[in-house]
Amino acid sequence: MRRVAAAVLAAGVLGGAASYPALPPYRTAPDARPVRSGAVLPGPGTYTDTIERGETRSYRLRLDGAANVFLSAVLAPEPGSEVDVVDGLSLSLRTASGEPCGPQQDIRFYGDTARPVADYVSRRVEPGRPCQEPGEYVLVVEGVGRTLGVVRRRTIEIGYVAEAGDREGAAPSAAPTGWSTEPPAALGEAESRGTVHGGTGFNDAAPVGDGTWRDELRPGESRFYRVPVAWGQQLFVQARFANGAPPSGRSALPDGLRLGLYNPARGAVEERQALYTGAPTDLLLATAPAAYANRREGATEAVSAMRFEGAYYVQLTLDRRAPAPVALALDLARTPSGEDREPDPVLRAVGIAGIATGTVLLAGLGAWPVVTTRRRRPRGRHAAVS
Repeated sequence: MRRVAAAVLAAGVLGGAASYPALPPYRTAPDARPVRSGAVLPGPGTYTDTIERGETRSYRLRLDGAANVFLSAVLAPEPGSEVDVVDGLSLSLRTASGEPCGPQQDIRFYGDTARPVADYVSRRVEPGRPCQEPGEYVLVVEGVGRTLGVVRRRTIEIGYVAEAGDREGAAPSAAPTGWSTEPPAALGEAESRGTVHGGTGFNDAAPVGDGTWRDELRPGESRFYRVPVAWGQQLFVQARFANGAPPSGRSALPDGLRLGLYNPARGAVEERQALYTGAPTDLLLATAPAAYANRREGATEAVSAMRFEGAYYVQLTLDRRAPAPVALALDLARTPSGEDREPDPVLRAVGIAGIATGTVLLAGLGAWPVVTTRRRRPRGRHAAVS
C-alpha cells in the first residue's frame, strides 16, 4: 500500500506544483494578528500579512532607549510550489526619517523549491551603534525577485521580540573561544527516540532532544523540529537521508537536500545542502556555544547568531522534483565544554516573547557552560555537502 501511495505521489510531482494540495501549508501562530502596510505594531508578538514580488510593506513601531529589539520576517509560499532562486524578501529597520539602523537583510530561497525562509533585523542598545534614541521606527519588508513568471501573493509572518540590554556601566561578558568542531563520537549511535513528525514551521515545530529521531520527507516538503539550547551549549545536528528513487531524467538535483538551523528569534544560523541522487546522504552542522557575548564578538555571522538561550529550530527540505518520499534519521546532541559558571551578575534578565505561542524563550542572561562550533550562515548559496 505504501508503494502505491509513493507512486501516486511521484506522479503528482512530475505533473507539477498544482498536484501538491496534500502538503500542509505553513501554520501561522495561533495568536498572530493580521496587519496591513502602514500599521503600528503595538508591541512584542506575531503578526501576519501578505506580499508579492515588487511590493513594499512597512510597519511602524515605537521603541524606548533601553530594550534590544529583533524583528523577523518569515516568507512561507505554498509548499511544493516553484520559486526562483533569487525570490524572497529584503528586510530593513529605519528611523522615521529613513536612516538605516543597520544593514539590509536579504532572505532568499536560493533554489527553486518553495520552503519557509526567515531572518531578522535588530536594534541593539550599545554605545556607538545607530538608532539608540527612543522614538518611532519603521520596519520595511520588500518582495524581491525576477520579473519573469507569475506574480503571487505570499504569506509573511512578522515576529517582534524584545529583551533587556546590558546593565548601564557594567563590564561586558566575554564570548567563548576555542571550542571543538568535531561531533561527539556517539552522534548517530545514541539511543533511538522513535518516530517524530516535524511541523510546518516555527509555530508547530516538533519538540526533540538528544538522540536519534525517525521521520520522512515528501517531495517539496519542509519539516521543522524544536530543540532547547542552554547557555554554553553547542548543538550538533546530523540528518541521514535513506536510499531513495533516483530523479527522473537526470542524474542529480542540485541542493535537493537541505538542512537549516534558526535561533529563537528566527534568525538564520547556518545551512547545509547536498545533491539529491537517490543515494544515502548525510548532512551535518555544528554551532558555536550559545553566549550573549556572541552578538558583539562573533567572528562570523554563524557565531553571532548563537546569541540566545532557548528554542532553536532545525529545518529539513526535500526537492519538489524528487520522485518519492525519503526516510531520514535526525541525530541531535548538545555538548557543553569548559567549566560551568555562575549566572553573570553583569547582565540583566532577558525575556524573548512573541515567538510562536508567545512563551518566554529567553530568560536569565547568565553564562552557563561555555561551548562552541563553527558554522556558516545562509546569506548566500553554499557549496553542496556530500
